[in-house]
Amino acid sequence: MAKKQRRSPDAARNTQLAAWIELSHLRAMDALPQSFEKARIAFDDGTPIYDLNGELLFIRVPLLQTRNALGWADIAAHPALGEPLLSTSTGATWDAEALIQAARKAARALGLKETDKAEVRFVAYSYPKVALQFLVGRKEVLMLELFTWIPVPPSTRGPRLEPPSNFERWSFLDEMPDDERAARVARFDDRLGRWQDYFQTRAPRFDILDSRLLLSRLDLVRPLFYASRELHFSTRNTDHFTCYEVRGQETNVWCVAASVQMLLDFYRYEYTQVRLASELGLGTLSNPSGLPYSRDGDVVTIIEKMSVNALDASMNTSPSFSEFVTEIDANRPLISFVPSHSRTVAGYYQSYLSIIGAPAFRGLLVYDPWPVNAGVITRWENYNATTYRRTFTARVHRA
Repeated sequence: MAKKQRRSPDAARNTQLAAWIELSHLRAMDALPQSFEKARIAFDDGTPIYDLNGELLFIRVPLLQTRNALGWADIAAHPALGEPLLSTSTGATWDAEALIQAARKAARALGLKETDKAEVRFVAYSYPKVALQFLVGRKEVLMLELFTWIPVPPSTRGPRLEPPSNFERWSFLDEMPDDERAARVARFDDRLGRWQDYFQTRAPRFDILDSRLLLSRLDLVRPLFYASRELHFSTRNTDHFTCYEVRGQETNVWCVAASVQMLLDFYRYEYTQVRLASELGLGTLSNPSGLPYSRDGDVVTIIEKMSVNALDASMNTSPSFSEFVTEIDANRPLISFVPSHSRTVAGYYQSYLSIIGAPAFRGLLVYDPWPVNAGVITRWENYNATTYRRTFTARVHRA
């Protein structure tokens, strides 16, 4: 297990300011829509999210327009995440206290009255999935998956020879290889150091901005270059709106079936998620199962079968940002596997922050089928802070 790292208050504050500027940069380039102009980043109302090993991992911060919720931003609290701004999610509400009350109610329904007085905290039990952990005397008595309120089973993981399954708890920090952790911490510290130097040379200006903590279009965050695209009905972007929809997974382990459904929907092959789960061998609504690691390739088989071979699907075991760019530019969605989860990608954004000479911010527009029966659109997921295990692409077959 890696040694736990403690960050100073100054480091935490600098991380907030870096995330604020990077969010403002996304707004400046219209990567966040007009509705986010002068939105407030409610740092004081942020919710701490812990790793399974007990270390603080990130803070989920509401994004507000007056009192109306626009979504939230996830801001790193641990340097092993590699970047200060992890993601932004739009069109969703985050109310931590209401979620805690709902979790307590669900715990009582399970007959666990001792949870009424338990400490409750949010845990990334399978990053980026979140659960609520009930602690009595620092000992866990229950863990409920967020929104579904299904008990998360105890860990049974042995040697880390395979990625975790769809509904398995695992520690993001403890399972990170030492060399990857070192590289991520170095990248995080470098980016924060660049921002800190920038803050110090412009301190009076930032004191004013910091008192308001508003997201807005600011010339000071304009990048040297940027590129962005979202899926449309065709490669002609100017005569129609985006053309993609999120589908919530209908059980807590059917993220793959929901992802295949979203991709096929885009190509106008409409199947129920129950049908696709059956084809993938994922059981039924009353007795569902996830896709085993050894059967990742079944996704290719089912995409081609359900399109009667009109789509030529493929799997990539070494995903890269350039692959996402190539596919989206060609107007093709991708299925993206991260450890223990599956989602689809329908857009990208990249830019170079010339004001600090920083490497590019590379973001993906993710249509995530979790939470169950809802899903969420993440605009944008920081590519540099995420581990990508597989991608699946589909191209119209040409004879």
